[in-house]
Amino acid sequence: MQERKSKALIWLRNDLRLSDHFAFHHAAQHTEGAVAYYTFDPKHYIETSWGFKKTGSFRAQFVIETLHQLKHDLAQKNISLIVDTQAPEIGISQWTQKLSITDVYYQDEWTREEKISSESVRKELTSAITIHTFYDQFLFHPEDIPMEIENLPEVFTTFRKICEKMGRVRPCFSEISAFPKGNLIPQEFKIPTVSDLGLSQVERHPHSAFPFKGGSRSGKQRMDHYFWETEKLSFYKQTRNGLLGIDYSSKLSAWLSNGSLSARQIYWEVMAYENEVKKNQSTYWMIFELIWRDYFKYISLKHGDRIFHLGGILKKTYHWNNHPSKLASWINGTTQEPFVNANMIELLKTGWMSNRGRQNVASFFAKNLLMDWRMGAHYFESQLIDYDVHSNYGNWMYVAGVGNDPRNRKFNVRMQAERYDEGGKFQRLWNQQTLFE
Repeated sequence: MQERKSKALIWLRNDLRLSDHFAFHHAAQHTEGAVAYYTFDPKHYIETSWGFKKTGSFRAQFVIETLHQLKHDLAQKNISLIVDTQAPEIGISQWTQKLSITDVYYQDEWTREEKISSESVRKELTSAITIHTFYDQFLFHPEDIPMEIENLPEVFTTFRKICEKMGRVRPCFSEISAFPKGNLIPQEFKIPTVSDLGLSQVERHPHSAFPFKGGSRSGKQRMDHYFWETEKLSFYKQTRNGLLGIDYSSKLSAWLSNGSLSARQIYWEVMAYENEVKKNQSTYWMIFELIWRDYFKYISLKHGDRIFHLGGILKKTYHWNNHPSKLASWINGTTQEPFVNANMIELLKTGWMSNRGRQNVASFFAKNLLMDWRMGAHYFESQLIDYDVHSNYGNWMYVAGVGNDPRNRKFNVRMQAERYDEGGKFQRLWNQQTLFE
């Protein structure tokens, strides 16, 4: 181990965990001290041009809960968590000067807003500070996939087969040792409430399929429950298109999206499960879904801002509508389709929707109403607890016919309802919620 000789500031973004984290692992080996920094960037809580908050109450609450857990975890290692509410370029510049920081770490991001934020932070740091950036959000690290980004296949199946055959998943980073107690900053940092962020307070709905708290501890408990305690993982492929209850799917996407769990942690847990319990199509399908998640990240890495353009990565021209009344009807669950309505009411009241529901409501929005799909994507960004920029815009492009679906399918919503909500139990549960408005 090299002698510690410097002090690091670790800027946390969507990597809100201590375990299996490159920056904490590297800083623990190479520095005398370290602090963590997170800011509720005001730009993330503005009202967008579409008329709703960029980050809504459900996701904000999940992030707040995540930070409370992370603050506790870091304190066990004598690392302070600085919690800020100003633009990162302002806050990080102030704290690097105040604490005589020599090294700044942050996860590399490449989508437009995140890239602008990174560049703004860089401009405010002195040349004496060493900047370390890293990719820590993938299953297959960019250095470990056998292809150049510009040659990335436009069809998922091709990408998947190459990764399965030739890619490798790196081991998780080992747990770090605690820093000396003198590393802690003698200051208490308050984590804001949802109200402090200008958002409405939310309560967990009694019928929510996602009643879980944020934070890596909660994520690990969920993984333990779904894998080891109930062995639901062995049936994941058969139940993943479910609509009701907490166990039809793993629900791990929310912890993945803000990085309180890493894709590597889930992958190696599946590998352990296969060794100790059972290996079958369902355990494979969990990895399959992690590769899909990677694929959308690589697609955005390859195509950049095209994922936010109306014509998508295919640069297609469609006639898209922009009717506020149709948007409001879709959001509030008052369309002519009960299955769409039930899913949208669930999202409105809980911040969660099943994968099957998301595909149907998105297809209805883009292919039936012919509404500008970006409006729907922005609403999902605001409302979903498990919002991830790459998966969200990648999936919306896919469903709208301007992304990576070579078949350009349109969902028959009524047939989907008959197939996946036989007897209409899900629709009755959520459509009746409008009676209590």
